[in-house]
Amino acid sequence: MPELPEVEVVRAGLAPVVAGSVVTGVTVLDERSLKRHRGPSVDFVDRLVGGTLDSAVRRGKFLWFPFEPAERHDHPLALVAHLGMSGQVLLRSSDHPADRLMRIRLDVDSPSLGRVRLAFVDQRIFGSMALDETVPTPDGRAAGYAGAHLLGSPEAAADDAARAAAAAPSVAAPAASSAVPAAPAWALRVPQQVAHIARDPLDPAFDESAVVTRLLARRTGVKRALLDQGLLSGVGNIYADESLWAARVHPEQPTEALSRARARLLLSEVRAVLLKALGEGGTSFDAQYVNVNGQSGYFSHSLAAYGQQGRPCPRCGTAIVREAFMNRSSHLCPRCQRVRTA
Repeated sequence: MPELPEVEVVRAGLAPVVAGSVVTGVTVLDERSLKRHRGPSVDFVDRLVGGTLDSAVRRGKFLWFPFEPAERHDHPLALVAHLGMSGQVLLRSSDHPADRLMRIRLDVDSPSLGRVRLAFVDQRIFGSMALDETVPTPDGRAAGYAGAHLLGSPEAAADDAARAAAAAPSVAAPAASSAVPAAPAWALRVPQQVAHIARDPLDPAFDESAVVTRLLARRTGVKRALLDQGLLSGVGNIYADESLWAARVHPEQPTEALSRARARLLLSEVRAVLLKALGEGGTSFDAQYVNVNGQSGYFSHSLAAYGQQGRPCPRCGTAIVREAFMNRSSHLCPRCQRVRTA
């Protein structure tokens, strides 16, 4: 199943293309991919055509495109894409042959690339697309990750100044300002379908102290807590095993027996593992996990624990073991990762 790094790779590939794009056509090839849309396929098509996509935003494994319809709507909208087990959003030229297992096709006129196609491809049809109303974020912060430039960060002002100077080098650049530009209105709203999902460790608004407090208050195994999308989002089975190995924490370690320092270390390792996977394009074991151009990631070549049963632990040489876990498996080093009682 695509996890945070895989979805972020897709988001980052789509963002510069979809920002400001006008939807010129929509074809629904399989209505099962609209199971989370409130309404028939004709409603989905009619409201999308003629509207404008503002950006691509991600929270955990959820991806959405803030959307301005051609006709006024009572509430701000977003096009939500949930990849499920095997979903892909591929960027294609307008004349590209139809992708096998394409369920939904969006034709857009992009300011950067002109006429292109977004192909929603899904083998198992666990994923979906839907138009959804958005609600304000409770904390007034950006709803998800959309890239530093789109989140009203100080870096955005520097980027703007650099672009302006490059576009018109003969014009004196304005004096640098320490003021943080306001985030666009769409950045402060989250689709209703995503609102219950917690922020992920790469989100600029992720509150680590609050998450540590909630983690230590649980009465469960630490891996179960990591996979709880209501506590923190974006961590699936692969990255949970890798993070627990890096932090030397057993998957069944009781959360109440973790020290605050160790919990912080674990979250730090989660972040490091996710960033490393992002740098390598995500984890790919088959053709289902690809970026917008259909290319696979290579983080699977760097795995220390997940899927490595029988191989020596990269840290101590003990054989990695595989244990049953919630209808799945956990992979760990029995020497480095021992259950601690205090």
